Amino acid sequence: MRLNPILVVLCLLLVSTDCYPQGQKELPSADLIITNAYVVTMNEGKDIFPNGAVVVQGSRIVAVGGAEIARNFKAARTIDAQGGIVLPGMVNTHTHVSMTVFRGLADDVPDRLRRFIFPLEKMMVDRDLVYWGALHGSVEMVQAGVTTYADMYYFEDEVARAAKEIGIRALLGETVIGFPSPDAQTPAEGIEYARKFINAYKNDPLVTPALAPHAPYTLDAQQLRTVGEEARAMDVPVLIHLAETTREVETVRKLSGKTPVEYLDSVGLLDRRLLAAHCIYVTDSDIELLKTRGVGISHNVVSNIKSAKAVAPALRMFDLRLRIGLGTDGPMSGNTLDIIGQMGYVAKLHKLVNQDQTVMPAIKVVEMATIGGARALHMEDSIGSLEPGKLADVVIIDNDSVNMVPMYDVYSSLVYAANARDVRTTIIHGRIIMENRQMKTVDVEKIKAAVRSISKKIAAAAAKL
Repeated sequence: MRLNPILVVLCLLLVSTDCYPQGQKELPSADLIITNAYVVTMNEGKDIFPNGAVVVQGSRIVAVGGAEIARNFKAARTIDAQGGIVLPGMVNTHTHVSMTVFRGLADDVPDRLRRFIFPLEKMMVDRDLVYWGALHGSVEMVQAGVTTYADMYYFEDEVARAAKEIGIRALLGETVIGFPSPDAQTPAEGIEYARKFINAYKNDPLVTPALAPHAPYTLDAQQLRTVGEEARAMDVPVLIHLAETTREVETVRKLSGKTPVEYLDSVGLLDRRLLAAHCIYVTDSDIELLKTRGVGISHNVVSNIKSAKAVAPALRMFDLRLRIGLGTDGPMSGNTLDIIGQMGYVAKLHKLVNQDQTVMPAIKVVEMATIGGARALHMEDSIGSLEPGKLADVVIIDNDSVNMVPMYDVYSSLVYAANARDVRTTIIHGRIIMENRQMKTVDVEKIKAAVRSISKKIAAAAAKL
């Protein structure tokens, strides 16, 4: 066939002026693309892409959708999810991560908080213990698909150091309490310690520093007011235990004639800065007040039932659209730090107490574990769902393990069948922290050895109590 020379020249001109068809233009670059994924977005529409992809550039997600979106980017790295569930990282809304070193000690005994925890903390807690305990607990969370956690403890600057070393996102509250503690002799010293910690980590990409008054019954009204004033002045969150025990309710009632929730409102702490753990013993008016004030709530079902307290009205709070997420509490209280292990209990226990097997369906529980936790931390604009523009906190969960086959409904599989060891890969802030069950940032064996060494000293001290 004879070529028309005019057409040849036109084609050469098109090439020289880079007039390619749309599909042939140079593709935008991405740092990471996850392909061959069962993508569960947890966005407002609960969109699912059974053969989907997630595209990450830097610390943020730039695209989520069907497999075809991967063809629109040129990736520096691609992860084949092998059909696994790709989910937003889970949020642990309440813990005391460094207490991994006390895990399993004095279980099944009455009043262990006063008989064992407080005395052992007074004797044993120092910077070294807090640092190694935080490393240990953070590894456990990463391995279980937790990408963000909220913590209250002492020496929170050491917890922050560990979180940065691991690469996990953390909201860290420096404890303020009304008696001598490991890092402060008075509440005023605790606030000063917190102030230095906050200044050191303000605007950090992973660590959000906060104030953590222990509870309404361990600080007086003026001390609680001072914490609120400091939080507003420094523009930081506040973490607290609230309405956790009948003793607390009785103490606050005798002191003020109010419920613990009403009491916190009266001293100026009940607002959008607050993340309240437990909220078991709350009235209908308390729930309405928590909603009106925009308070975040952490539902710690396993810890609460293990200590024989009660079941918080979490289902009612969720249905009334309060900011409620799931927490583990400290590893001396609930013993584990993974949210996957909480989910089945949340669903089943609320069915039991409501005598209705249709309530608290799996989809609600997964929402609490992800975007619900983000709302509780007032961080839903940046984490909790897989959406363009949000931070790239992503987990890949194996759905080929024996316990996950077959999978008819992804939410049911996650809540009723999955376990922490099904988490294969954890990505935080766009960085691969664990891949194929292998930690990329720390030496796990070294951490376990350090914790074993600390535990020997703790056992010796506990034997004398």
